Amino acid sequence: MQCNIDARGQAVRMKLGIIGVTIGLIIALIWWLDIINLPYLEFVSLAALIGGGFTIFEAKTAWCVIRAMGFKTRI
Repeated sequence: MQCNIDARGQAVRMKLGIIGVTIGLIIALIWWLDIINLPYLEFVSLAALIGGGFTIFEAKTAWCVIRAMGFKTRI
């Protein structure tokens, strides 16, 4: 896990991670309060929380899994 993104990439990933975690928490609250009764809503919430958390991890460690696999990203 070598550093493979710069400060600009870290900032973008941090913003996306915070957005993902926030959306996950909102969906979890909607599911928990039973505002909307959709099947698998708790799994959608969990996926958003895990994805957002992983994106924050990438920002903190300056490492991107997509770049580590050899793909080029613009940011």
